[in-house]
Amino acid sequence: MDRYIQVPLSDETAETLKAGDYVYISGTIYTARDAAHKRMYEAAEAGRELPISMDHTVIYYMGPSPAKEGQVIGSAGPTTASRMDKYAPMLLDMGMKGMIGKGKRSQAVIDAIVRNKAVYFAAVGGAGALLSKCITKCEVVAYDDLGTEAIRRLTVKDFPAIVVIDKDGRNLYETAIKDYKK
Repeated sequence: MDRYIQVPLSDETAETLKAGDYVYISGTIYTARDAAHKRMYEAAEAGRELPISMDHTVIYYMGPSPAKEGQVIGSAGPTTASRMDKYAPMLLDMGMKGMIGKGKRSQAVIDAIVRNKAVYFAAVGGAGALLSKCITKCEVVAYDDLGTEAIRRLTVKDFPAIVVIDKDGRNLYETAIKDYKK
């Protein structure tokens, strides 16, 4: 089913998304990869405030290539989500509502998705140049010293993704294999 959704991701919207839904995301999302996740995790563990609010936030696991002249951002494809699995449960428990990446997630992340009624989206790997066309604004908001791994605030319009894991723990990677074998 095709869905057009707004972010930050409301509880109501997250609860209606089902594994296998095609979504077109519009609004504000943030980028963060390994190094930024590690810093946020360490800050939270130390009781310090995070540089962005996790409240209903969607984080895109992406580090863009440099923008060419006249572009908002360079190629903006997803990175492998499992690299953030150590940090994701804590961020989900702090209010993060969605993640965009590629690849499978650990059981700890799936449990945190279910516990927090959140969602995991997949973006198409290898399509970074096309995905960048859905980004209308980009600004570094934290950890500028990390370069491409800095946290960025993106404004997106009809950013395409697929719901892979929904709030009930239904996992498209698992169900698709079973359906294929039938």
